Amino acid sequence: MSAVQGARASLGPGLRRLGTTLLSLVLSLALVGVGWTVFLEVLNVSELVAKSPGDVWAYLFTVPEAAANRETILSGLAVTLRDAGVGLVAGLLAAAAVAMSFVLWRTAERSLMPIAMVVRSVPLVAMTPVITLAFGRDLLATTVISGIVVFFPALVNLVFGLRSASPQAADLVAAYGGSAWTAMRKVQIPSALPSFFAAARIAAPGSLIGALLAEWLATGRGLGYAMLTSGSNFRYDELWASVVAVTLASLAVYALVGVLEAAVLSRYAPRESR
Repeated sequence: MSAVQGARASLGPGLRRLGTTLLSLVLSLALVGVGWTVFLEVLNVSELVAKSPGDVWAYLFTVPEAAANRETILSGLAVTLRDAGVGLVAGLLAAAAVAMSFVLWRTAERSLMPIAMVVRSVPLVAMTPVITLAFGRDLLATTVISGIVVFFPALVNLVFGLRSASPQAADLVAAYGGSAWTAMRKVQIPSALPSFFAAARIAAPGSLIGALLAEWLATGRGLGYAMLTSGSNFRYDELWASVVAVTLASLAVYALVGVLEAAVLSRYAPRESR
């Protein structure tokens, strides 16, 4: 019975977060749809260029070519989601490793943080050709570009989270003969879980932007490149449908991270950090 109760307790926060997230998504989509329609009406944008939600719906579901249109959008989106997912994971793991090294060894922070700030100050569009020359035009280049977008905000959040752990708990580990790494594993990492998931929520949409940029400037594949060619070839229905697909994917990934956060924090994070 206790195991069943424990399972229910761990699932409860995730289910509540899922319900809250779905409600927020529905409201957000409704507001975006209304704002989109009002924006087009007020500015009186040419119908050749601007497409309404109804036009996008028709392009994807009601015109005779709707099945082929959906296949075009979904195939490009699948490539973009793969690129963004790999970049998100790589960026978060790199940020976690660097953040732990900064907390464990202050010399590493003093040596590497200025370099990180210099790299962060360079516009990613300017760095993309150099990254392409160094890493090619395949998945590796996309991972690097998308990972850079993820890395820096995640690093700041994780360093703050690791340093916000209870000093008394870390002193207790040291009093029992534990090393700094033991305190990191037992105290600081669990305390930093909220910061980690906050970083992941911020970084998830950013990883999609990085993937789109890489596909546009480097790889020539995925929805990013399809959006570039559709705009150049006056296929504005396809362009707007691609924008809608990326927006929905970004919201879905954000919601998924939120549900995962609730489930993980309810099980592993200290009570005061949940």
